[in-house]
Amino acid sequence: MSPLTILLPLVALLAATALPVQAALNAQLARGVGNPILAGAISFAAAAILLAGIVGLFVRDYPSAEQWSRVPLWLFVVGGALGAVYVCANIVLVPRLGAATLIAFAIAGQLIAALLLDQFGLLGLAMREISLGRVAGVALVLVGAVMVRVL
Repeated sequence: MSPLTILLPLVALLAATALPVQAALNAQLARGVGNPILAGAISFAAAAILLAGIVGLFVRDYPSAEQWSRVPLWLFVVGGALGAVYVCANIVLVPRLGAATLIAFAIAGQLIAALLLDQFGLLGLAMREISLGRVAGVALVLVGAVMVRVL
């Protein structure tokens, strides 16, 4: 077994711990500035500034004009737009649902979408067939989300 087999899921697990913290912080920001969409915009502006600094420090091989022109225009917008929807929804929902319920349902929704992306090889992903085990795993997460909300 490759060390990456253990390391990469661990990195994903650790990175995901930022999501409920981010939702709670952004909800506090929304209360402070009086608007969840403004709070989302501030959050994305801070992220853009941070990423610009990281790009400046670590990216040395920038794409050529030809490479830029080959990228469909929608790819420059849709990912960020989906991120904005997700962040703003979290800002509105976390005070109403609580962090655990929000994240439980967010993970269940992400898994459902991921199964479909994998099954059909959408958006350039390799096809990975839906299996009974994968569906059962997602169903268990969804049941767990309901339990986190209800119990």
